[in-house]
Parts: sequence; structure tokens; C-alpha cells
Amino acid sequence: MSSKHIGITLWILQAFLALFIALASGAPKLLLPAEALPMPIPLSQPFMWFIGVCEVLGGIGLVLPGLLRYQTGVTPLAAVCLVLLTLCATVYQFMGGQPESAVFALVMSALFAFIAYGRWRLVPLRSSSRSTLVPALA
Repeated sequence: MSSKHIGITLWILQAFLALFIALASGAPKLLLPAEALPMPIPLSQPFMWFIGVCEVLGGIGLVLPGLLRYQTGVTPLAAVCLVLLTLCATVYQFMGGQPESAVFALVMSALFAFIAYGRWRLVPLRSSSRSTLVPALA
């Protein structure tokens, strides 16, 4: 498979997974009360907000740096963080007696790992040559 095909595959995965993790998984944790979410083991509202923020920021980190062509190293970092988050979700789902959800979380973890490796080693995103796109904070 050529690097062009891998790059296209990575972009498709990044877009799909960013939408899923930010909108379908993270947003409900931020917008709904913890009691309204179908959780196998109850979690506190502040912890649910924390997880929701991590998921939304991770989803943004998967696509925004590549679209803006600025700080593109954030994309593999976001993917690695989402690997860790979904591995934790896998353990949580197993502990809650939901093995089918645990398998789903494990598959998501593998997809995030592929994005992390793909954007770190196989087809890294390139930053814009224009350094004035977003002013430096330093």
C-alpha cells in the first residue's frame, strides 16, 4: 500500500473517530447528568465531565492540527491519549459485566493506535511553512 493510500485511510479514520469520540461519546458526558447515562458502574458527575472533556479534546486533536497544518505533532499525541482512555474504558466495561462493550472499546483502542503510529511514523502530517498562521505564545 502506498503512502498516499495510507494517508487517505488515516484521514478517513481520523474524521470518523473524531466525530464518534467527540460527539457520540464525549458530548453526552458533558451535557447529560451522570444518572441519565447508561453506565454499568456509576461514576461521579465531575469524573464524567473530565472524561467528556478528554474525549472532546482528543477528537479535536485528531483532525484540527492537520486541517490547520499547525502543531501537527498534536495529532499522534491525541491518538495515544485516546488509546489510553479507551484501554481504561475496556477495563471498566469488563468490570461492569459488559464484555461486548469492552471488545468495542478495545477495537477503538487499536484504531487509535493505528492513527498514532501512522501519523508518527508512516505518513506524518506536515506543518505549514507559514509560521504566522497562528501566532506563537512564547
